[in-house]
Amino acid sequence: MPLDEELLDVSFSLLLSYAFYFDHRRRTDPEFRKALKRESRRIAKAAKEEAEAQGAQQKRAIRQAVDDRQEEGFPTTVEDKESFFMSMVGQGESLCQNEAMHLEAALCFYSALKVYPQPSDLVAIYDKTCPKPVIDILAEMVAYDGSMPLSGLGGGSGSDAGGSSGAIDD
Repeated sequence: MPLDEELLDVSFSLLLSYAFYFDHRRRTDPEFRKALKRESRRIAKAAKEEAEAQGAQQKRAIRQAVDDRQEEGFPTTVEDKESFFMSMVGQGESLCQNEAMHLEAALCFYSALKVYPQPSDLVAIYDKTCPKPVIDILAEMVAYDGSMPLSGLGGGSGSDAGGSSGAIDD
C-alpha cells in the first residue's frame, strides 16, 4: 500500500510541475505563445471544415431520402392515406427519441405531411411537438421537394425562422 501512495504522490508532483512549467513558458516565451495560437487556429479551422463537410453530407442524404420516398409513391385512396398517415406519424414519434434516427424521423413526418389534407396545420403541430433538429431536417425536405406550398415550417417556437431551409440550393 505505501508503494501505491508514493507512486500517486510522485505522479501528482510531476503533473503539478509540468503545469507550472507550461504556464511559465506560456507567459514568458513569445514563440511558444505564437505556436499555441497557430495550433488553436488550425484546430478551429479543421473543426469548421469538418462541420461544413458533415452539413453537405447531410443535405445529400436528405435529398436522396426525399427522392427515394417520392419514387416509392404515396397512397391515393382516402382509407390508404389515413392508415399511411397514422403509421408514418407513429414511426416518426418513436424515431424522434433517438438522436441518431432524426433523419428517418423527419422522413416519416415528411411522408405523413405529403398525404395530409391540410399540411400547414400539421406543420404547426410538428413545430410544437418535434425536436428542433427534426424540424430543421423536415424544413430542408420540404424546401427540396417544392411541391408543398407551406408557410409555417421552420418559423415556429421550436425552430429558427428560415435558418436552414434556404440553404438547400447548394
